[in-house]
Amino acid sequence: MTIEQSLLDRSGSKCELCGSEEQLSTYEVPPSDGSTDQTIVVCQTCKNQIGEPDTMDANHWRCLNDSMWSPVPAVQVMAYRLLNALRAEGWPQDLLDMMYLEDETKAWAEAGMPDEDEETIIHKDSNGTILQEGDDVTLIKDLDVKGAGFTAKRGTLVKNIHLTDNPLHIEGKVNGTQIVLVAAFLKKA
Repeated sequence: MTIEQSLLDRSGSKCELCGSEEQLSTYEVPPSDGSTDQTIVVCQTCKNQIGEPDTMDANHWRCLNDSMWSPVPAVQVMAYRLLNALRAEGWPQDLLDMMYLEDETKAWAEAGMPDEDEETIIHKDSNGTILQEGDDVTLIKDLDVKGAGFTAKRGTLVKNIHLTDNPLHIEGKVNGTQIVLVAAFLKKA
């Protein structure tokens, strides 16, 4: 029995992601060794959208609500990756919160996903100017510094800022104290 035939038998001759019975082919879930355990059956629509993420139709992928529960790890991996890619739509986050993956399966799923670098997080000041690590900024408003017992006055220069994981916040020293500042209350100096 060929790999393709065994995959069609496993899937019931349906796309393992959306259930379509038209234009089926195999898809190796990267990183893959080409085995049946790391390959799924997909329709042409799913294959095209996986190959070109910019053309993804979020409504087509509502089928992941069912396929994410597949007992096949390769299907679970693809469902996890696709839901993460569609996270901005809102509804995929609910499915991700419900989804359970074994540790090995989750490691495989995350290994094939693009890394979320710090470079993708963009910090902007009150004028929309992009802030970089080490920039100098000026406060545009008096800010009460809780826990330190002082007020950072408008016009205070904060030198050599540090960017955080949150695009709304930066870190800097005011009056010798390292504090977190809201980027919306700053302007690049």
